[in-house]
Amino acid sequence: MTKPDYSKKIKHKQEQAPPSTTTLIRSSIIATLSASLALTVAVLPAEYGIDPTGIGKTLGLTALSGADNSDQNQQAASTLSASSIQENTVNITIPANDGLEYKFHIKKGDSMKYAWSSGDGSLFFDFHGEPDGDTSGFFESYTVSTADNVHGTFTASFDGVHGWYWQNESFAPVIITLKTQGKYKIVDLK
Repeated sequence: MTKPDYSKKIKHKQEQAPPSTTTLIRSSIIATLSASLALTVAVLPAEYGIDPTGIGKTLGLTALSGADNSDQNQQAASTLSASSIQENTVNITIPANDGLEYKFHIKKGDSMKYAWSSGDGSLFFDFHGEPDGDTSGFFESYTVSTADNVHGTFTASFDGVHGWYWQNESFAPVIITLKTQGKYKIVDLK
C-alpha cells in the first residue's frame, strides 16, 4: 500500500477583511434593540410579572411569574370562610412613585402569621386596621416604618379590616412577596 503524497496538496488560505465601523455600529444597534424588545416583551412579564406592553399576558408569560396566579389566589381566598385556617402567597406589584393597599378581614381574637419582602429596596409601609361599621374614618396603625422585609404574628383586637399600605418612592415598580397563614378573608387590593 502506498502512502498518499500530501506534498502535492496546495493549501489555500483566504484572508477576510475585518468588518467596517459602520457594520459594527449597525450590528450593535440591532443587538441592543433586540435585547430591549426581549426584555420588555418576555423577561419582565415572565420573571417579574411586569407587563408594560400587555403582550406578556396575551402570550401567557405573566403566568410564569405568578402574577396571574395572585389574582386567582385572591379570588379563591375571598370565597373561603373567615373562620377556616388558610395559607396564601401573593406577589404584589407596587407601581413606581405610587402606593397600594392589601387588606384582610379578621375577626377579634383571630390571628394571622405574615412575612413580606420586597427584595428591591426598602418601602415605606403602614400596617393598620379599621373597625367594622366605623364611618368616622378611624384607623389604628400597628407599625409605621420603612423596610424591605417584615414578619410577625398579628392578633386582631377588633372585628375589621387589617392590612398594609406600601409606598414606592422609586422610579421603578417594586414587587412584594407576601405570605400569610391564619383565619382571615382577603378583602381587596387597591
